[in-house]
Amino acid sequence: MSLLQSIYREYKARGLYGIKRFIVKKYFEKPKPIKNFNQYSQYFKGKNGIEIGGLSPIFSKEIPIYKIIENLDGCNFSSQTVWEGSIKEGKSYNFHKAKKGYQYVCEASDLNYIPSEKYDFLISSHCLEHCANALKTINEWLRVIKKGGAILLVLPDKNFTFDHNRDVTKFEHLLEDLNNNIDETDLTHLPEILKKHDLSMDLAAGSIEQFKNRSLDNFSNRCLHHHVFDFELLEQIFEYNNIEIIEKSFAKPYHQIILGIKK
Repeated sequence: MSLLQSIYREYKARGLYGIKRFIVKKYFEKPKPIKNFNQYSQYFKGKNGIEIGGLSPIFSKEIPIYKIIENLDGCNFSSQTVWEGSIKEGKSYNFHKAKKGYQYVCEASDLNYIPSEKYDFLISSHCLEHCANALKTINEWLRVIKKGGAILLVLPDKNFTFDHNRDVTKFEHLLEDLNNNIDETDLTHLPEILKKHDLSMDLAAGSIEQFKNRSLDNFSNRCLHHHVFDFELLEQIFEYNNIEIIEKSFAKPYHQIILGIKK
């Protein structure tokens, strides 16, 4: 991706604030690996995995696993997204230098093209909050990794994002979504989001009317954060799915990081 493409992507996602953050991070900040990175690296070095939701800078910098893994396939919900632009299915997932994995285009909650227990690990950054049925999605992610395989998730800490006015989602609500087989057309949380979303921290969303119109078309753009997560909720999700928690970390400016092993 060229410099101009990267700047445009940030503008589309976060407006002028995104451009400012991009420039500061690229030219003035030097992100360092998290202090306990060695606790993470052993589960990825020389192994094969899949990333859900598109490439993420955090896996190059704060948790630099792209450079140590053997192969990485990718999955995104559409061939055209707000964050990546155009995506082509096939051997085009360029995750590190000349290394390329297979790019799938399918729902995060329905990896129907992928055989069970194909991968050694699964990683995903800032994706689960965009999925309407979190428990169904996690269950599907676990299906494609081997027993003993790692699952590494990064989610936003609401206290440092436009979700700061919203309450953390209750685990019981996630269970209801699972039992009701909620799909990606769901807009249950839209009234709450329209009331509590801090537009001053999401300039790309535009005015309240523009934000509402974009949100009503969420099935096409997937910009909404359906649910709000903290470490307590993530722990409940991992326990429910019989995932052993290995490590939890926080990385500035707003990354909640949790690593687990499929039992």
